[in-house]
Amino acid sequence: MDFKLTVAGTASAMPVPERSQSAQVLSVHGRLFLLDCGEGVQKQLQRYRIPLMRIDSLFISHIHGDHVFGLLPLLSTMGMLRRGQPLNIYAPANFGPILKFFLSYYGEGVDFEIRHIPLKMKEPEVVYETKSVQVSAFPLNHKIETFGFLFREKEPQLNVRKDVLERYTFTLTEIGSLKRGEDVVREDGTVIPCSAATYRPYEPRSFAYCSDTAPFPELAQWVKGVDLLYHEATYLDALADQAAQRHHSTTLQAARCALEAGAKKLVVGHYSSRCTDRQAYEQECRTLFPNSFAADDGDVFDIPLVRGE
Repeated sequence: MDFKLTVAGTASAMPVPERSQSAQVLSVHGRLFLLDCGEGVQKQLQRYRIPLMRIDSLFISHIHGDHVFGLLPLLSTMGMLRRGQPLNIYAPANFGPILKFFLSYYGEGVDFEIRHIPLKMKEPEVVYETKSVQVSAFPLNHKIETFGFLFREKEPQLNVRKDVLERYTFTLTEIGSLKRGEDVVREDGTVIPCSAATYRPYEPRSFAYCSDTAPFPELAQWVKGVDLLYHEATYLDALADQAAQRHHSTTLQAARCALEAGAKKLVVGHYSSRCTDRQAYEQECRTLFPNSFAADDGDVFDIPLVRGE
């Protein structure tokens, strides 16, 4: 039951030789989600041994080039590899003309269905759901319409304690009730409380992706208690004026968000080309939020499973 983030690109708008542009892959229970799709993403996926044909869905934060310039080649390759299952792309409404352009000029041979799900919300809203994971989208504060994404494992079904199973003879119906969180009430008036008879097998995990954004008050609440927070930090604190002008964040602003959110771990990226020392980003973040990491291309952040009793 994996819950693992692979950072495929950490550069911002200006290309640099040693970094690729924004792209991340989150693996949840073996299901792969691609977040943003900067230039060269296909080669990055190959480099880090991520099978592009297993990508379940794409989540595009906004249509600035450093977040989408790798998407059209990726869709073309999927077509050449004869992808069969539909591909959902969760992206702002202004992504629609880009997809239409691709299909009009390069759609021949792309035989799988590409579904664009437009993002329009003003506050967090569930956009994707399976039996094991739920994804919410929420608006960010950037120059153009931009969205972040929060991935949460769903609550697992409760397990019945072994000592309780040995003490009582349960029917299958009673066991089902306990697993659903319900007390067992028998005809003789005996009550077996669910809270005393069961335990949660593991703690649900979570990851928030906050790409290009200037700080705003609601964000920390929207990602409250997240296990792993990715927050862009385009600039070091000395360039806070540049961050404000371009609707980006600094190291300290990202760290402050993590602190206010009660996040367990912070990862930053989307570095300005003028700031070449990744360790300087990490050091500044850690002055406010010690469990901070400045990502490098190819870094993997695993959220371990914390089991119950």
